[in-house]
Amino acid sequence: MASFDVKEIVDEAYLFLYPLVLMDITRLQNCSVDKWDGMGPKAPMNHWGHFRIFPPLTFKEVVRPNFDTLYSITFLDLSDGPIVMHIPDSDGRYYLMPGLDMWTNVFAVPGWRTTGTGAQDVAFCPPGWSGSLPPGVVKSECPTKLVWFIGRTKTDGPPDYDAVHKFQDGMALTSLARWGEPVEAMQVKKLSAPSFVDLKAAPLQQIEKMPGEQFFAYAAELMKDSPPLPTDFSQVSRMRHIGIVPGESFATDGLSGELLAAVKEAPAAGHRAMRMAYAALGAKRAENNGWSMAISPWVFGSFGIEYTQRAMIALVGLGCNQLQDAIYPQLLTDSAGEPLKGGAANKYTVHFDAEQLPPVKAFWSFTLYDADGFAVPNSMQRATLSSWMPLVYNGDGSLDLYFQTASPGDDKENNWLPTPEEKGWNLTLRLYAPERRALNGSWIPPPAVKE
Repeated sequence: MASFDVKEIVDEAYLFLYPLVLMDITRLQNCSVDKWDGMGPKAPMNHWGHFRIFPPLTFKEVVRPNFDTLYSITFLDLSDGPIVMHIPDSDGRYYLMPGLDMWTNVFAVPGWRTTGTGAQDVAFCPPGWSGSLPPGVVKSECPTKLVWFIGRTKTDGPPDYDAVHKFQDGMALTSLARWGEPVEAMQVKKLSAPSFVDLKAAPLQQIEKMPGEQFFAYAAELMKDSPPLPTDFSQVSRMRHIGIVPGESFATDGLSGELLAAVKEAPAAGHRAMRMAYAALGAKRAENNGWSMAISPWVFGSFGIEYTQRAMIALVGLGCNQLQDAIYPQLLTDSAGEPLKGGAANKYTVHFDAEQLPPVKAFWSFTLYDADGFAVPNSMQRATLSSWMPLVYNGDGSLDLYFQTASPGDDKENNWLPTPEEKGWNLTLRLYAPERRALNGSWIPPPAVKE
């Protein structure tokens, strides 16, 4: 009879279950409210929470905030049957509406790249649902009964807010049972959070501090409503050897010996493994002009059995898109391999030849962050340079972008992002609907060259 390494299986189980626990705490924090406040993401289950404006440059609640799109967010509970999502005609505007199951896999992405920008109605159905749908309503079978949508709508700065708000306001959620009736907000479901879940403290910090016994017991309860997927058979089979069985509670009172020690150590071991996986993303930075390129063979959005990658992405970028929808190269060093520095003495240029501009079907942007991952307040009130902006191209079609503390001159200010006075900084290049050469590594962004 085969022997099994208890600690190895416990460590695997922690990574396997980590996204599920993080998703549930995120859901509880977002949805334990009576109504949407009119400005941000928090809203009851089965209700929309729309971001109405970009965050101010002083915003510090989330690292690496986005200044390209306004978010439309909802958690759906399909326990009572399908919910139909209506998305209005966007008049050609770029948007995507990725849906994530409770294991953080992206399972459907209505939007510009996939279904187009015309008005559409999609019925999101619980696992195993086999009823009929009205004409014109498209079916999407969800892997779990609870699902999370993180819509993103291209927004060309504050003057574009009104048009985006009109598009957001046209979105609607209706239970299939009431389809065809006048649109009304769905009934608010009151949520009950476990006593140990803090509805205000950062979810990542809560989980890292959560004792192993509590973590595994919590995850076991969550699997009763969100069971593993069919492709998880092998990992589920291994977890049975340590008493973790989908659909059953995990009894922690009787743990002892090797199993108890492994369970207690699992949070620390799991976070070490996730951070090592994250570090590996930048392993070839020197070969990529200083850029960390999160592309194939890495998987994003739909993870299959790559459980360590899935956990790592949940840790560093919960809600990550599929690569075909967006990629986010990051730059931390200059062409000499030195960290990017602020201050008047440090001036950098990124030069794109005409044929080397970011290859996208939609649009691209550069966003500058300080060393802590926050925007840099500046007199220009600018955190991003984007392809929709009035950038000044050279006569041959090439493009120079400038990154320095003081203005590079009136004729170059359109292409300038201010850097911090003292702190180090870094760049995120967002490519929306990237072309194939950006995904297979045959295109690499140019380096930042210091004067």
